Amino acid sequence: MTYSLFSYLGQIPFKIGQPKKQIVSKTVERDFEREYDKLQKLEDQTKKLHKDMKKSTEADLAMSKAAVKISADLLSNPLCDQDQAFVDSMTALDTAMRRMDSFNQEKVNQIQKTVIDPLKKYSGVFPSLNMAVKRREQALQDYKRLQSKAEKYEEKDKTGPVMVKLHQAREELRPVRDDFEVKNKQLLDEMPKFYHSRIDYFQPSFEALIRAQVVYYTEMYKIFSELTDQIDQAGLTDEQRERETEAKLSELRALSIVADD
Repeated sequence: MTYSLFSYLGQIPFKIGQPKKQIVSKTVERDFEREYDKLQKLEDQTKKLHKDMKKSTEADLAMSKAAVKISADLLSNPLCDQDQAFVDSMTALDTAMRRMDSFNQEKVNQIQKTVIDPLKKYSGVFPSLNMAVKRREQALQDYKRLQSKAEKYEEKDKTGPVMVKLHQAREELRPVRDDFEVKNKQLLDEMPKFYHSRIDYFQPSFEALIRAQVVYYTEMYKIFSELTDQIDQAGLTDEQRERETEAKLSELRALSIVADD
């Protein structure tokens, strides 16, 4: 969820009136707001991508582990006790599922190191950025407060005591104004650089993600091609296998023990 830059102002107590002199031009403040909003959206998107990538790899692992369990359950099924051909097919399936699980684990480990971990590290930069913005906002409020204070003395009659207080107010204002200007300039200079650096940072990660997927699915093609050669001795098509299954099911339904009353 993104927040406007000025949502931070509500967290900073400020009761003194606004100065008459414009502290920051509307153009500069608009530019600052625009750049910071872009970074807030980037922060949200990075966190969401990190979360989604973790879910994806967890689902991948759960899928391959489930496939291994299913093949193991089939291999231990009583049907295998009486049919060597079925035993051979289930053994081939179990071996393929375990190979798939192994390659899947390698893929997930690679994605963890090259994508998920860099995303997490990148997200860890934003709290410092947000703190820098809050410090800039606090400096701006201090600047406005002291500018308003100085203006009030400037409006009074130029008596000795007033001139002394005016001089003190201006002396107090100067370092606060300089501090704000430094913070403001630094953020205006560096926020666009940070935003544009995202491509150079993430491109290697996404290239590594693609390579990991290509390697995995290349190996899956090999594994399942070999498995098909091992268990598909009859060379039947899917349609032929479906008709064969229906025929076997019809024979089972014809048995008296499953016939309808």
